Amino acid sequence: MNIVTIGGVTVGLAILVHYLTTWWPGLKPLRKELAKQAAALLPFLLAWAYGVLTILGVGGLIGWIADTTLWISNWLGDVALVWGVGGQAGQNVARATYIPLTQTGGALVLIFTAGLLAAVKKSQHGPAIKRGAWCGICLGTSAGVAGFAAVPLAQGVNWLGATAFGALG
Repeated sequence: MNIVTIGGVTVGLAILVHYLTTWWPGLKPLRKELAKQAAALLPFLLAWAYGVLTILGVGGLIGWIADTTLWISNWLGDVALVWGVGGQAGQNVARATYIPLTQTGGALVLIFTAGLLAAVKKSQHGPAIKRGAWCGICLGTSAGVAGFAAVPLAQGVNWLGATAFGALG
């Protein structure tokens, strides 16, 4: 598993802030059509959850792509911090422990990957899905509030995988 740095979390939070800022419809439309406006966040949020799951120890090609994405994000964020605001590079901000996916949880992530690839290609929300997955990869293993959903998400997918594949077996 790749370790996230302050630079990687900075990139993830920057993606999140950019997406929320461009999504924000204004207070009046939000009050008038809350469900419609909130539904516009769904592709990003589902892809974010997928990104979190891929960085939680999925191996193979999917894991390699997630690890490489995190490594590049760490590097980009560290460079931006050092050259942009005079910060320090490479400071680890990962959780000490994390919940790895089980075999059946990993199988579900593989199934989710097929759905995500189809959605990126066919959906009008392709850019939001890509940014959501990238944001999830950057924030999935971080400590604190940024990675808050990783543990319950992994537990849920592990349970769902065990339940679904147990029922099929």
